Amino acid sequence: MSSEYRQYEGHRQRLKKKFVDSGIDAFHDYEVLELLLSYAIPRKDIKPLAKQLFREFGSLKGIIDAERQQLENIKGLGTHSAILIKLIKDIGALYLKERAKESPQLTCTTDLLNYCKTSMGGLKDERFCVIYLDAQNRITDIATIHEGIVNQAVVYPRKVLENALKQNASAIILVHNHPSGQVKPSDADIRLTKTIQETARTLDIIVHDHVIIGENRFFSFREEGLM
Repeated sequence: MSSEYRQYEGHRQRLKKKFVDSGIDAFHDYEVLELLLSYAIPRKDIKPLAKQLFREFGSLKGIIDAERQQLENIKGLGTHSAILIKLIKDIGALYLKERAKESPQLTCTTDLLNYCKTSMGGLKDERFCVIYLDAQNRITDIATIHEGIVNQAVVYPRKVLENALKQNASAIILVHNHPSGQVKPSDADIRLTKTIQETARTLDIIVHDHVIIGENRFFSFREEGLM
């Protein structure tokens, strides 16, 4: 075993011990990424690569939100490591989704917002989702209705409400993202919300809210008095 290998392996073991002893808050941002990549890239000093990724994407969030192809274009990273980075965000979103679904009652809780911000906040394209609730305001399903430009022409209220009837839902929450980061609703967003709300009313289904997710912020139609 070469002295160079022992040096890299010793550094990795120290990072693992630091995490076990002190947790993630004791780490520099690049060390978090360095420890993660140590599970995908063997026998190599990863610190320069971790720092390069921060220079390229600006932050840990920027790295995790980057497209897989963008990550693969970084010399020394490769497909295997890029998939691992993307997996981290998707696992986090699944965890938050399960937490939100475990809430005993829900209209628009912190757990739900955390899930929506994690799963939709860094997307490059618009996504329109519906959260279906039972009579006790417990989540029964979270469904993606449309991906792409969101407006009344492509998000059919009938599709939203057909799914609600299949779920035997008593209420729904509409959620979509604005990749621009701005969360102010467009005229099309407002028209679509009113159309779904009016149609749902005829089926005795309540629309609790329409939430727009942006970069680190959100807009609630209900909180802003639009519903």
